Amino acid sequence: MIRVLVVDDSAFMRKVISDIINEDPGMEVIGTARDGEEALSKIEQLKPDVVTLDVEMPKLNGIEVLRRIMPSNPVAVVMVSSLTREGADITIEALTLGAVDFVAKPTGAISVSMREMASELRKKIRAASLARLVGTSGSLLATLHHAEESLRRTEERLKRVAGRQQPASTVRVGSPSEGVVVIGSSTGGPSALQQVIPNLPESLPAGVLIVQHMPPGFTRSLAQRLAQMSRLKVSEARAGDKIEPGVALVAPGGYHMVVNRDKAVSLDTSPYVHGVRPAVDVTMESAARVFGNRCLGVVLTGMGTDGTRGASLIRRAGGKVIAQDEMTSVVYGMPRSVAQAGLADRILPIGDVAAAIAEEVQAT
Repeated sequence: MIRVLVVDDSAFMRKVISDIINEDPGMEVIGTARDGEEALSKIEQLKPDVVTLDVEMPKLNGIEVLRRIMPSNPVAVVMVSSLTREGADITIEALTLGAVDFVAKPTGAISVSMREMASELRKKIRAASLARLVGTSGSLLATLHHAEESLRRTEERLKRVAGRQQPASTVRVGSPSEGVVVIGSSTGGPSALQQVIPNLPESLPAGVLIVQHMPPGFTRSLAQRLAQMSRLKVSEARAGDKIEPGVALVAPGGYHMVVNRDKAVSLDTSPYVHGVRPAVDVTMESAARVFGNRCLGVVLTGMGTDGTRGASLIRRAGGKVIAQDEMTSVVYGMPRSVAQAGLADRILPIGDVAAAIAEEVQAT
């Protein structure tokens, strides 16, 4: 039985969320809290398996609650976020501070939105109950310091490889890309991406495509946050964007990102794949067809099997595949599927992924 604490300043939402959870025979609500201070007390008192946490609350908001509990008393947290620009920015911050996942509060037709939220919330609570709480004891500042050191090591290793190949200094943003890196992630992905993208050098001789399972309204905030931390140029993808060295494009929520023959991306709303849009498989498969053996696939933490079919096509085209290891994955689903299928050339902790990307790209 998954024991859940529900935290929300709205009595109506506390009731709605509690009813959704209690309808599942494998879950039970063991308590509720109306603000962050009460949440801290009940987390300590009740020791829940999972906490659903409102973002905006009086006295102490969801971000402050995360900052208090994650260093010393980590617990699996699913954020409940509003679909506003400010809500999206705060949600991305919450995910980088250690929250496992999030659901958006209902909008529009309440009855339809509630049904959609119910299914998603229960699914994410189940995933959160199985999550490995990694990397939650450090602050964002510590993460940035680690990123700087990791980036230095990555650049040194890249230079050693480049000394035997084409000098990295010849790579220029705006020139056509001969190679591409497709990175796929889901649950735990924003935090993992924060440990990979900022550690890639601006001289990376390949374009980067990022597919993070995330609904509309949140991927732009994710791209902006990664851009602030990175030497690569990072942005949410737009139809027609070219794949260029030193440039990372984030698939927008609600759209599949497809690689075209002219090495530009298109966005479409074709049916969901694995229940998600964007899907990693869609981008990997199209990238493998266009870039062949110059396509590198990277599958990070997340539920399910998205990325396995794409990794298979990348390998068939002569490309390479990197998978995150179990120890550093929040949810070892997507990378496990790739590894068990025998498709991973390298299985690595998240801290080594950026350096491996740089080496593999330079070696092709």
